[in-house]
Amino acid sequence: MKREDRSKQSAHAMGIDVGATLIKTARLRDGDDSPTLGTESMDQLDALAAALDSQYPAQLVLTGGGATELVRRLRGAPRTIGEFEAWGRGASGLLKDMGLDPTEPYLLVSIGTGCSALRVEGESVTRVGGTALGGGTLLGLGMALLGTRDYDEICNLALGGDRRNVDLLVGDIGGGDNIALARDLNAASFAKLARNDSEPTTRREDLADALLGLLGENIGLICAGLAATAGVSRVVFGGSALRATPSLVNLLEAITRLHGFEPVLLREGEYAGSLGALALAVEAGKPGGRNPR
Repeated sequence: MKREDRSKQSAHAMGIDVGATLIKTARLRDGDDSPTLGTESMDQLDALAAALDSQYPAQLVLTGGGATELVRRLRGAPRTIGEFEAWGRGASGLLKDMGLDPTEPYLLVSIGTGCSALRVEGESVTRVGGTALGGGTLLGLGMALLGTRDYDEICNLALGGDRRNVDLLVGDIGGGDNIALARDLNAASFAKLARNDSEPTTRREDLADALLGLLGENIGLICAGLAATAGVSRVVFGGSALRATPSLVNLLEAITRLHGFEPVLLREGEYAGSLGALALAVEAGKPGGRNPR
């Protein structure tokens, strides 16, 4: 798959996932053997609508919570598809590209502004739960704690931080030697900032690392519980919030394995929704193809 090259050549088929924060696009031009992927912020919605109206794809399918807003801005009448169906279709295609069996039931975790967990089995996609923790939490608390809502800046800060200066560990608790837990296990996120026996850190790097730790541990624990309820052995993670966050990815993998499940991080997983919409657009363009509704 290729990244968006801003080419003026019109797309034969296109899938667009309009989220609460980002717009993900997947387009396939005549003669291409793989789709071109792109990401825009939601403040580019009007510009995207103008570009689509000037060169309307032969087949266009929209998905995501913000799809209705894009439809209102277009002169044409694009097809829309539910985001869960689009995510299931796109994730299964990405699993196949990674050499994994997409027919085995799995829990698909979409980590975007918030977090949804879907049980996928074949073409059946069912939401089994989720959490309000996600990329929106990262940006909101990043602004409150670090004075920035820039995603890449927060992640880069975390790379140079040490959350142990912020989080209260089991070993920091009085009598910790009598607790049957590892001493370096997190006991309470950000709790060192409230202790009177030490000067709280003011390093932005440590705060950023603790913020990613808070997200990774809790999303991982919640999704492990949902995987057990869903009766699956594989947990598949994707979404924009996983971009450039190695500490978050490592935590999700570790917690998933700790609870006896196989973690899979989708390559290009933030585009699962747009790729699923694209697959349905291509299918609709074939003779006798199924039109999304």
